[in-house]
Amino acid sequence: MKSVVARQKQLGISFIGLLFVAIVVACVGVVVAQVIPTLIEYQAITKAANKAKEGTTVPEVRAIFDRAQAIDDFTSVTGKDLEVRKDGDKVVVSFAYDREIHLFGPAYLLLKYRGRSS
Repeated sequence: MKSVVARQKQLGISFIGLLFVAIVVACVGVVVAQVIPTLIEYQAITKAANKAKEGTTVPEVRAIFDRAQAIDDFTSVTGKDLEVRKDGDKVVVSFAYDREIHLFGPAYLLLKYRGRSS
């Protein structure tokens, strides 16, 4: 008696495919891990700009921002880097800065942050 074994087509991922996917996921994870602190810093700067708009003069706005900067401990923007103007009766505080993240060799990721008080 001869048994007939029906072969079914196997579905799945090969070891090489799994290794490739793991490398891609690891590389993306490393980049995301470097970007997240810059996003947290951006939120702290925006919060400080919103606090600083309570000032009435440009030196007062910058002093309020510098105090918030000392508390939240960020270094990308200082009070001197702010653009302070009036829109009607409201004080508007704007800022802009760039952050570079080194990826590998000559490759960098450039993040351009721009913001203003609400």
